[in-house]
Amino acid sequence: MTNTTLGRVSARESQKYLTQSPRYCLYARKSSEDDERQALSIESQVKEMLQLAEREGLEVTEIRRESHSAKESGARPVFKQLLTDIDQGMFEAILTWAPDRLSRNAGDLGTLVDLMDQGKLSDIRTHGQKFTNSPNEKFLLMILCSQAKLENDNRGLNVKRGLRTKCEMGVRPGCVPLGYKLVRNAEKFREGSKITVDDERAPYIKKLFKYVAQGYSGRQVQEYLIDEGFRTKNKKQPTLSMIYRMLKDSFYYGEFEFPHKSGNWYKGTYAPLISKEEFEEVAKVIKAPIKGEWGRKEFYFKSLFKCGSCGSGITGEDKINRHGKLYVYYRCNKYGGKNRCREKYIREGALIEALAKIIDKLKVQSFRMNIRIEREVEKMNSMQIITNGTSDKSVTTRDYIEYILKDGTKPEKRDVLQCITQQLILKDGQICTA
Repeated sequence: MTNTTLGRVSARESQKYLTQSPRYCLYARKSSEDDERQALSIESQVKEMLQLAEREGLEVTEIRRESHSAKESGARPVFKQLLTDIDQGMFEAILTWAPDRLSRNAGDLGTLVDLMDQGKLSDIRTHGQKFTNSPNEKFLLMILCSQAKLENDNRGLNVKRGLRTKCEMGVRPGCVPLGYKLVRNAEKFREGSKITVDDERAPYIKKLFKYVAQGYSGRQVQEYLIDEGFRTKNKKQPTLSMIYRMLKDSFYYGEFEFPHKSGNWYKGTYAPLISKEEFEEVAKVIKAPIKGEWGRKEFYFKSLFKCGSCGSGITGEDKINRHGKLYVYYRCNKYGGKNRCREKYIREGALIEALAKIIDKLKVQSFRMNIRIEREVEKMNSMQIITNGTSDKSVTTRDYIEYILKDGTKPEKRDVLQCITQQLILKDGQICTA
């Protein structure tokens, strides 16, 4: 009788046929999440069950191995295929080390029992038991697999309890951040691990917070620390995202939250690298601007000039210093192929003064002064004569341009900047003509 025919016969005929010569599939499994705690490895299971099959005269037609947890239903591809093959008549019985190798969840257990009820699975053999399609044996199988599920659920609760206890002892579970080392006590294993300061990297972490508190950007701090020799535990240069993650990690001032965003805070028993006041000060500096508060999306002068060192474009940045004062500066965006460009930045105030000076020196063809600006300068001088009765301190074009660039409206600034046609560069922190 073929496998296709077997899948089409009635449950009673199938059961009659299966009792004659069932074909076994040997299924061996261990959890990939718990490799070192298995009573028997996969090959040991296979060896033991093959010896049992030889003693009992069982026909093992195929051996299937799998390293996967059985706590979730339908999550094991090899076992899922085994159930499909049994349903199609490829096998009639299963040989395995113990019931918990087959199932630790209700879904897979229900599928096994359904196959027995349909007469497609004649029996399940383990190293000490046999389960056939009888009420008592199926009930015992369900009890043993349910017990395995209970143990699995309790293990999860015990792990969470252990993690909570560890937090209460002042030790955050998981890897420690850069600047610390996790030292394991080999002689007194029960005492657990101890978090100590990494003398090689801790000084760089302190400098990191110090530089940011002084107003340096994350990219600037990254470059400074790399130049000074800061490396990760894998001897790699810290990335910019890593820099910002460290700046937001409360672990460094002696407190931590676990799990993340749970609202459960604990006091660490290790030595903090910075004070809480320093951490909060840095948090204010790196805090993203809220819509409607400080911060500008348009930097008027960035398209006027390029970097004189690497030829890259210029970008503008808003920064707040430790006293809460906003200032703007322009720097090289380092997109010209030289990521280690060391060109100095320039404050917006100094940039405006430099532009005003350059405007006076530019040739007529480089700076096309439009009629409206000239009229505004004449108007301001006329008002001064009427008010003060003198024109000794008349307003120059340079004065007016500087005023517009500092305090003028957006259209006024655009009108002035469009008059500059000569290429400017940022060199040694100063603006000059190309």
